[in-house]
Amino acid sequence: MKLEPGNIVLVNFPFTDLQSSKVRPVLVLSTKGEDVIILGIFSRVPEDIRDSWIKISELNPGFKQTGLKKVSIIKTEKITVVHQSLIRKELGSIPSELMQQVKQTLRKTLQIE
Repeated sequence: MKLEPGNIVLVNFPFTDLQSSKVRPVLVLSTKGEDVIILGIFSRVPEDIRDSWIKISELNPGFKQTGLKKVSIIKTEKITVVHQSLIRKELGSIPSELMQQVKQTLRKTLQIE
């Protein structure tokens, strides 16, 4: 499977305590050899959205291409690296303008100027 930045794939995403994980969609940021840098995507959308989160709305014209089933949140603080073999399935991709928003938000989250 050829992975590109902006792809949305299913992977066993680790919890921050590293004791367990959950299959969830993730956004591919980059690939380095067989490692894939990803951001977690979550379907539980609270009323108060943090500055480090990007909402993927069903109203977005590109929503259908994401392969997601409902409104979701990309959490830019939930970044991890997984081996490419852990990717279960490709779902879709996010529109390029949304990927630009992810990059800008990620810079702020990581405090990269």
